[in-house]
Amino acid sequence: MSVSTTRSAAVRASSVAVLALALASQTAFAQEVAADGKADEDVIVVTGIRASLSKAMDIKRTGQGVVDAISAEDIGKFPDTNLAESLQRITGVSIDRNNGEGSTVTVRGFGPDFNLVLLNGRQMPASSLGGSSGAPASRSFDFANLASEGIAGVEVYKSGRASLATGGIGSVINIKTARPLDRPGFHGSIGAKGVYDTSLFEGTSLTPEVSGIISDTFADNRIGILLTGSYQDRKASQAQFNAGWREGYLGSENNWGSLAQPGTPGAANIQNRPGPNDVYQVTQNAGYDFTTFRRKRINGQAVVQVKPTDTLVATVDYTFSQNTIDSRTNSIGVWFNHGDTSSSWTDGPAAGPNFYAENFGPGKDLAITGAVAANRSINRSIGGNLKWDGPGGLRLELDGHHSTAESKPTKPYGSGIAVGSAIYGVKSQKVDYTQDMPVISVEMYPGAEINAANIRPAGNAFRTAYMRDEINEISLRGGYDFDASFIDSLDFGATYTENKVRSAFGVIQNDTWGGTLSAADTPDSLFQIRNLPKDLAGMSGSNDASIIPNYFKIDTDGLISLLDSKLGICSTAVTPGTCIAKFTTDRTVRERTWAPYVQTTHSFDLGAGTGHLRLGLRYEKTKVDSTAQVPIPVRTVWTGGNETAIDYGNPQQVAAASLKGEYSNWLPAIDFDMEPIKNVRLRASYSQTITRPDYNSLQGGTTLASPIRIGGSTASSGNPGLLPYKSSNVDLSAEWYYAPTSYVSVGFFHKVVKNFISQTQVNQPAFGLTNAAAGANAAEARAALGPNATAQQLLDYIGAKYPATVIRDNNGVVTGVVGQASDPLVNFITTQPTNSDQKANLWGWEFAVQHSFWDTGFGAILNYTVVKSDTKFDNAIRYTVPQFAVTGVSDSANAVLFYDKNGLQARVAYNWRAGFLSGYGFDPYYVNAYGQFDASASYEIRKGVTVFIEGINITNADRKGHMRNDQTVFFAAPGYARYAAGARFTF
Repeated sequence: MSVSTTRSAAVRASSVAVLALALASQTAFAQEVAADGKADEDVIVVTGIRASLSKAMDIKRTGQGVVDAISAEDIGKFPDTNLAESLQRITGVSIDRNNGEGSTVTVRGFGPDFNLVLLNGRQMPASSLGGSSGAPASRSFDFANLASEGIAGVEVYKSGRASLATGGIGSVINIKTARPLDRPGFHGSIGAKGVYDTSLFEGTSLTPEVSGIISDTFADNRIGILLTGSYQDRKASQAQFNAGWREGYLGSENNWGSLAQPGTPGAANIQNRPGPNDVYQVTQNAGYDFTTFRRKRINGQAVVQVKPTDTLVATVDYTFSQNTIDSRTNSIGVWFNHGDTSSSWTDGPAAGPNFYAENFGPGKDLAITGAVAANRSINRSIGGNLKWDGPGGLRLELDGHHSTAESKPTKPYGSGIAVGSAIYGVKSQKVDYTQDMPVISVEMYPGAEINAANIRPAGNAFRTAYMRDEINEISLRGGYDFDASFIDSLDFGATYTENKVRSAFGVIQNDTWGGTLSAADTPDSLFQIRNLPKDLAGMSGSNDASIIPNYFKIDTDGLISLLDSKLGICSTAVTPGTCIAKFTTDRTVRERTWAPYVQTTHSFDLGAGTGHLRLGLRYEKTKVDSTAQVPIPVRTVWTGGNETAIDYGNPQQVAAASLKGEYSNWLPAIDFDMEPIKNVRLRASYSQTITRPDYNSLQGGTTLASPIRIGGSTASSGNPGLLPYKSSNVDLSAEWYYAPTSYVSVGFFHKVVKNFISQTQVNQPAFGLTNAAAGANAAEARAALGPNATAQQLLDYIGAKYPATVIRDNNGVVTGVVGQASDPLVNFITTQPTNSDQKANLWGWEFAVQHSFWDTGFGAILNYTVVKSDTKFDNAIRYTVPQFAVTGVSDSANAVLFYDKNGLQARVAYNWRAGFLSGYGFDPYYVNAYGQFDASASYEIRKGVTVFIEGINITNADRKGHMRNDQTVFFAAPGYARYAAGARFTF
């Protein structure tokens, strides 16, 4: 805590303004400044951890409904370096991390898509580029786009209220920024720090972060201007094991990839084989990824306020954020053909592998891949507000904004690429899952050692994604405050929101996985060998004696140039000289929502204090227009093995498809609280809230998945007629505020959620596409060459005998076989979303303690959240049986110990989240339990000058995920600490 005492009225008023600019609550200022606008003779200005906690506690205590808050500790100083990292300190809030930083939030078991983010009460657009398999579709807000230095406070509303925008079953999160007229005078803060990330594979680069905020008022405090800005540059690395798995088979079945049945060849190589009724999964592929990235984040805000009269305030604000990420990944890994395999298994009913291994004849590939992703997300928002306090308690407010969020690639290769190479000579390969870091080991044939001289280029994919979200919103809010009545106030309003989203995706894919250029034609200088165990270090198994000893740092740009000049791998790019793919998915969703509301607040004597009642009702009507540009495929091309590509021709032909939908909801909200005895508050709330479907589910048209696989492929279509998820919520809580900055609380919540989205499936052909891999010519080639023939040998055989059916590269090498009319039609398993009649009950408890230890400066914060659901994924059921489960449900806890006195502040925080179901399709994906320690300290060396240090994940906590069994690991990632040190000047 920092304490200063002054007797100069001018300095005193400025000091108060410095503190208050960054605090969300306005009531504190009213207590410090007399009604005539003059400050008291002696003013003690309190900042720091305890001040922040006190303000947040006041918001919780005085608010109606269930609301938690975080306030800045001082101007330009938020409790954590990232908004999401701060939010996880709130009871019931968990976060998901990306590249070691908090990115998205889960509240009471409901993930990022179920939480609505507002900026100063306005609905914000969200964009991202998602994964690499399709067009972006998420509504979730990425908190990594916003720096915390310019934020005054964050409020998390866990119970619904009629005056709040809807869209968050989990919560509505309101990010608040400062306003100059709230705290008159000239004041600000400038901070700088250097960040050291221990994760870097090479080098020890120190990266800068600079931020500033300045505010001033003029014309007798009638005009105010505020500017904030921040720049952050971070360099980091991440090593990770990844694995893909076949579906959950029963032990009794015989499919491609399943284990050999007892009494058949190969059965003797299986230890503790799963029983006939056990479910198991076998590894399809496994590898190690080594990613190095650079993230640059720029944030800024400008606010102008004018107060021409004491009752009228006009505000114009502009907010900008830009997050640029440039990452490069080098991978080495293996694929399984499920032939001559051996394995060992845990006991059922959902068995997992101890190891899975396979032997091969000559020619099997060790995959070596280089990937580049260079993307930028930009958010812009301009808004205006008019607030008038009329006569007799009348209040009116007009607010509007135009906001956009856009994500797109910044390099000529697209948003995410993978350029494959390989050493063709794996004799045997094995993945051991018995250690924290799964161990991949390989044995190579003589002459195929793991060095650059033996590497040949193979297949590649250039994926281009794009997303833009635009929100235009206007709100008229009003109210009337009654002087003396059972009704304290009548509030009303209406909001019109137009949300326009464009989401697109395209890919250039060359499925030449059998190899292209020879090793002799591929310069060794493109592949720099690196020590794999060294860069993978951090988890048991990383240094296993049998692990793959090396991987390669690939000059991916140089490899692309080589392959494009030799083979024309990017010849179909939309712009010559680039690898930007034509969009094969291009859809637009437009939502128009009209939402009026009315609510009343009431107060009355009850118990030892006053009881409060708020009654509200909100009506929402939404119309959805969905349009898609659907590309028309012209043929399929079998490139060998299990790879058949879909060819859309050049130029590409498209057709437009449009669909419509609409829905409406009445959403009541009731809040009651009372104080039965002094400092004890009891609350009860009931509300109904909604969350809208993801954009992918609303798309028009049909999207085909490529490449086509054995047994067919998949396709998807959308349904703009989907209803939103709807939840009926009950909240009960008791809070005891036993000291100025101390309290204990317990809360219970229960949610009944309906309108979940399920998938209906139809087996059908599409566009007359056929599969040459299943045709007569392919069957003839296999019969003639035998079961050990390589993919290229099969292609060459067909090319020699049926030359009109193949395509060749610039060197005359056969690269694919075109599907013929006589070949079997491709079966597409086409899915379409629909609202199911399934309901889910979620309930839980929230326990919290905040305690300051007298005047010692020490304090502690403890909270624990229990979340339960009546839905659960059954790991022991075959993958074809449909299941229903709510994702994200897990317990969580936080513990913070802090010291704040005499200019010294220090804090150690621990955040923990239990394991949870993160998603599922045919099979589940679980993220293991995770806990992380963070620490920070600062010292005010002189008035207004503070030096500080910070540590994130100081114990290098690791992360890991599995599927049906703890040993069906789909990712494992070592954790890395990150440190920062700097100084802040406040004036």
